[in-house]
Amino acid sequence: MIIRCTQKLLKELRVKPVEPDVVSEVENWHANLLRIDKRKCVLFTHDTTLFSFFVPGLRRPDFDHFDVVFGEGLFRTMRLFDFTQDQIEQMLDWSRHISYTKTNNRSVLGSMNDLAFHIEYYIADDGGLNTVDFATMHQRINEIPFKAIGYKYPREQLQALLTGVSES
Repeated sequence: MIIRCTQKLLKELRVKPVEPDVVSEVENWHANLLRIDKRKCVLFTHDTTLFSFFVPGLRRPDFDHFDVVFGEGLFRTMRLFDFTQDQIEQMLDWSRHISYTKTNNRSVLGSMNDLAFHIEYYIADDGGLNTVDFATMHQRINEIPFKAIGYKYPREQLQALLTGVSES
């Protein structure tokens, strides 16, 4: 799996970006470091479907074990939706071997900037990071129709992609 990180996030991870081997469209993600309520948070977005999840309040040990942070966040978010156990296990299996590299898709980054705006609004509206309902927020951000994916919903797009992969 490939996680394409912004410069700020690569610096925080203290990893040197590597040129990845060719991977399937299912295994490409982007990640961005955000600061909300003076805490480090990361937004992950799937390249093809724009399916996203948000991990708040990260500290140095979390960045040292970023693969675990990614896997746990992905698992929790997929469980909120109607993903099958096989689909969740397949995604987690791919996430066992992660390579980090630079971002390469301005369309995905633009969608992530829009998502960051929505996330900051939801958090502020709920009273801050300590009181926000993350399950509801994840449902909301994955129910935004994006032009980049034909005004479809990210959740539905990822479900369709994973259904196609499991049938192949």
